[in-house]
Amino acid sequence: MARITFSLVVALMTFCSACAGQSGTRATESAPQSASGSAASSGTDPHIGKCPVFPSDNIWNTAVDRLPVDPQSDAYIQNIGRDKPLHPDFGREATSGMPVNLVSGSQPKVPVQVPAGESDTGPVPIPSHPVLEAGGKGDSHMLVVDQDACRLYELFLARQGPGGTWQADSAAYYDLRSNALRRDGWTSADAAGLPIFPGVLRYEEVAAGEIKHAIRFTAPKTTRAYIWPARHMASRSDDPNLPPMGLRVRLRQDFDISKFSQQTQVILRAMKKYGMILADNGGAWFFEGVPNPNWNSEAMSEEMRKIKGSEFEVVDVSSFMLNPNSAEAIAIR
Repeated sequence: MARITFSLVVALMTFCSACAGQSGTRATESAPQSASGSAASSGTDPHIGKCPVFPSDNIWNTAVDRLPVDPQSDAYIQNIGRDKPLHPDFGREATSGMPVNLVSGSQPKVPVQVPAGESDTGPVPIPSHPVLEAGGKGDSHMLVVDQDACRLYELFLARQGPGGTWQADSAAYYDLRSNALRRDGWTSADAAGLPIFPGVLRYEEVAAGEIKHAIRFTAPKTTRAYIWPARHMASRSDDPNLPPMGLRVRLRQDFDISKFSQQTQVILRAMKKYGMILADNGGAWFFEGVPNPNWNSEAMSEEMRKIKGSEFEVVDVSSFMLNPNSAEAIAIR
């Protein structure tokens, strides 16, 4: 899933979480917890522990089920993959999906060396045995949530160097209580310059019966443009029929989900109400989740293969924008 930071080619994809809490944690640090554990808040909006996953009026958490269809919808859907199926990229195994390291405010922070330019700088509360996407292979995303400070840290191509020092090819840090976007034109740990964590599924959301946010997804090719709330493009093509980063799609309201399993129905209802946000180049209709032993991943994958891109439509969220440099949305209901 290559992305281009102007002349720099970078690649990314997904992450995992049930494996957070590994052996060998020092007594002087807080043991990482699983993002699919019991730490989730019972609040009405997306939460992790006591922290919101961005404010309730954030565009990630804003319903789009009543927006009109975008005039370019057919062209965009065709180029993403009209005949391609939905592809859930997570499961029960700790190496599937995207991991999240949950830490407390007492977790010591360590410096992370990043290239000068579009990365945030400063230390990160990395536990001594963090979990990384694919065990540190491939895109090697590392996501860390400080549940006391409500801070999210996301690294791309994270790796530990000599002497235990950490390096990454991109770093983006977020206040989970804020609607602030990254600087215009800046990438993040994702090609669109957006945070990854708010668009990833967690099992406890599905178990509660409702997902209350948009879902992150990928497309094989994008155009050399991005639209709000995205901050960065990842293509050299000027083809106007290719989708831009930040594109919002939703499952058609007339699509019958009654035949699917309960887990899948919860996900599909979210795709109808909150939709999905195009965040990276990659497989057609790939979307991510935190691994959890309770996922019925085989049945889910089989069901998702029956849902093709032709069942989706594109919506224009620009009417929700209050400030191009903020993710705050004015929801028209």
